[in-house]
Amino acid sequence: MQEIVSIPDGKIRDYVDGKFRNDTPEEYVRQTIEKRLVDEHRYLRVQIAVEYALKVGSKKLRADIVIWNKDAEKTQDNAKIIIECKKNSVQAANAKDGIEQLKSYMSSCPNCEWGMWTNSIQKFVFRKITDKTGITYEEYNDIPSAEENISEINRPTRTKLKTAVDDNLLFVFRGCHDHIYANDGLHKDKAFFEFLKIIFCKIEDERNVPNALEFFSTSMERKNPDGQLTVKNRIAKIFNRVKKRYDKIFKPNDSIELNPRSLAYVVSELQKYSLLNTNIDIKGKAYEEIVGANLRGDRGEFFTPRNVMNMVVEMINPQINETVLDSSCGTGGFLVIAMTHVMNRLEKDFEREFELPREKWTQEISLQFQQNISQIASSNYFGFDLNPDLVKATKMNMVMNNDGSGNIFQANSLLPPHEWSSDLKNALSEALQISPKDLRTHNSIGLFDVIVTNPPFGSKIPIDDEHILKQFDLAHKWNFDENLNDWVMTDELRSSVSPEILFVERCTQFLKPGGRMGIVLPDSILGSPGLGYIRTWIIRHHKILASIDLHADTFQPHNGTQTSVLILQKKSQAEIDAELISKKIYDYDIFMAIVDKVGHDKRGNLTFKRDKDGNEILIDGEKVPDDETADVAKIFNEWKKKLHIDSQIKFCTVKLSEIISHGNRLEASVFDVDAMKARQLTLKNSVPLGEMINSAYYGG
Repeated sequence: MQEIVSIPDGKIRDYVDGKFRNDTPEEYVRQTIEKRLVDEHRYLRVQIAVEYALKVGSKKLRADIVIWNKDAEKTQDNAKIIIECKKNSVQAANAKDGIEQLKSYMSSCPNCEWGMWTNSIQKFVFRKITDKTGITYEEYNDIPSAEENISEINRPTRTKLKTAVDDNLLFVFRGCHDHIYANDGLHKDKAFFEFLKIIFCKIEDERNVPNALEFFSTSMERKNPDGQLTVKNRIAKIFNRVKKRYDKIFKPNDSIELNPRSLAYVVSELQKYSLLNTNIDIKGKAYEEIVGANLRGDRGEFFTPRNVMNMVVEMINPQINETVLDSSCGTGGFLVIAMTHVMNRLEKDFEREFELPREKWTQEISLQFQQNISQIASSNYFGFDLNPDLVKATKMNMVMNNDGSGNIFQANSLLPPHEWSSDLKNALSEALQISPKDLRTHNSIGLFDVIVTNPPFGSKIPIDDEHILKQFDLAHKWNFDENLNDWVMTDELRSSVSPEILFVERCTQFLKPGGRMGIVLPDSILGSPGLGYIRTWIIRHHKILASIDLHADTFQPHNGTQTSVLILQKKSQAEIDAELISKKIYDYDIFMAIVDKVGHDKRGNLTFKRDKDGNEILIDGEKVPDDETADVAKIFNEWKKKLHIDSQIKFCTVKLSEIISHGNRLEASVFDVDAMKARQLTLKNSVPLGEMINSAYYGG
């Protein structure tokens, strides 16, 4: 049974002792550290005290976190580790709240050996040494884990690498990047790419089985110039292997350009984690936030939130043997999530085939599974982007998630195919087992089973190259014929077209007949009267499976454009021709939904589910994001199975004929389904929460 606990407004429930504390920036840091202590370092909650009273000289002060050995009596004399957590505006050199405060606490506890001070950006760890001359403090990379010896702090072994939890990896990534930015005098984008090289080295080292790990910086190396140079030379050897493995990403003369001190610091922060084994969502959140903070461009690039990408991929449901494309891949999030979706399906297939859960697989089964995953990743996943920096960032994202980096290309995918680079055409041809000569025109590129994408959009970045425009029906001028009650394309090209309009058609050209597309689009395409010709074109060339109206805060705090997701299935030419001849489009049901809650507000702050009194709640000890996107995907998939639906999501189905009779309005709005009248109703008044609607599914 689930435990549901209401949290008073402005409070947070402590991860260790369950008490309610004020929700402050400092408390956020402490709770993150507590989760790391329990979930990564494997300390028992009973070993940990929060806000423990210490006698320091004549004063009574409270230490943020104190840890004892498992069977020790919880007294000040027996304290083993003391941790001080500060908000990120507090500096380590602060006389009152900095590392000197921590050292005073440690000196007041005779058996305290370890201490850590952190503000989520900086972290300092000290080991207290007491001898005849007094007390000294040696700086270390990290505190020891519950069952760890000191040598493993300095040089981890594969079996002791940790999988990151919650926001810890984000803290580490952010701290490493900020350290490089602050100490090496590099611009933010340059700092990011130096950090990227180090991430590549970390993953290469983890993959270098059965050799011992070489990606490490001991505490002694980190704090002296000779040791720092030793680390630099050691990592340079790993980077040489990286350059050979990823020769399409790095040039032979590339090198890690950080100063030895910064490099030793970053290596020491990353060395304890397994980037290969850490949960993909945790890696993705950390990585994509760093990418977004540094590489977000000015060409309509607004990266899709992970929850929306998850929703789209779950609705599209890519299969193991299907080819998947993101034609505007950005940071690669859509591709990684689609690949993860397929990996999970393959894992279930293996468990069923071998009649064993994954944790009981033999080494041979695990190796076979990984080989299958690597094959799928390298042959079925493709990404294009115009921004070369984002292409490199996407490749890194794919490398962190099963090495599907070979089919990510820097390209203007709106160019006529015969103008694509020979490298692009040859690579596509090899991966898809076709001849490069087949990539001739926009009519010969229907190569992919699935497309998931969020194209760049905006009137500030119009496409005005006639050479590009003439490939597209939607680049022509269209007139509305009152007699035909329909839009008719003319022979005249427009002088310029917004990119998202062209990407709708280009993605359709990329799809095989029967292929499926999930695409994020601005609502103007779906509702503006003057753009009815686009909706007519979409209806003629696709079966519209779903239209999902996203909340206005979805892309905040960076962009407030109102957007929707369309889930489409490409018609065959025979289907299009038959409908043209009969002058009648086959009628079918379309799933529609409005997402009112996306898990964050317009400032980007996370939002969580609340009780009837407005207090946040914990379910089984965890806050639950106030996010409807996962529910939409679940309901859609149940709807496809023709089941009765009982849900809190505001959704309905509507006949295609109803949309056509309303000027092709594709926004997610509710029609009176029972009466099937052409009267448009407001959503919130017409569908009671929990109403059951049974609808048929056509196609897909």
